[in-house]
Amino acid sequence: MRKQAITCEFLGTLLLVFFAVGSVVLAGEYVGTLGTALAFGFVLLALTGSFGAISGCHVNPAVTLGMVCAGRMDPRTAAGYWTAQFAGGIVGATLLFVVAKQVPGLRIKGAFGSNGYGSRSPVGINIAGAFLAEMALTFLLVFVVLAVARRSTVVGFAGVPVAMALAVVHLVGIPLTGTSVNPARSLGPAIFAGGAALSQVWLFVAAPLVGGALAAAVHRLTQLSPAASEPEPEPELEAGPGPEAAPEAEAGVAPVRAR
Repeated sequence: MRKQAITCEFLGTLLLVFFAVGSVVLAGEYVGTLGTALAFGFVLLALTGSFGAISGCHVNPAVTLGMVCAGRMDPRTAAGYWTAQFAGGIVGATLLFVVAKQVPGLRIKGAFGSNGYGSRSPVGINIAGAFLAEMALTFLLVFVVLAVARRSTVVGFAGVPVAMALAVVHLVGIPLTGTSVNPARSLGPAIFAGGAALSQVWLFVAAPLVGGALAAAVHRLTQLSPAASEPEPEPELEAGPGPEAAPEAEAGVAPVRAR
């Protein structure tokens, strides 16, 4: 099961980068910010339905860190997830690069769906603002995952609020930094974009991890304790002589009254 889970994390992250980041690289001018946000949300929803019951479909090192900090996953398993996620992100970006090279005139160097701040931000957000934005956006995503997940897995309709959260953070974050909230999603494209994209990628690894850890800490403060979440028992009614007591009464045996 552990091998299957790691394979799912590798493949899931690969597909997330290829299709969702691909919506920026290959179709950004056609679909716009809304289309890109929906692409990330819909791809994650599809992946959750495919891999959620096996690995939890984290496909994001910040989500996995949140699970570890929340006490839902041991660090050894998380290390395997992180390796698979970063490898999947790089392979997904490699496949996207191969496809993008077949499009004449498509700009790859310095862009390629990478994240950035300062002159590389659409609104020129500075380094401190970019760090805070990525931390806050990742906080929302990881908090929603922890709220709806069963232990370390997101299955069934629980994938819907997670996908919606990912779409929303992209709507807010694309004008700011291009939206990372996922270190594996940022590293792969930055390798191929090179230059400033690669020199700034540290922020898009560090800030989401801080946001994920913070989400786990806040979730521990807000979640109900097991005792509080259990329904109160129904009050017991005093039992009277029912139909079962009739034979005993006929036999001259006094019925036992419940106390």
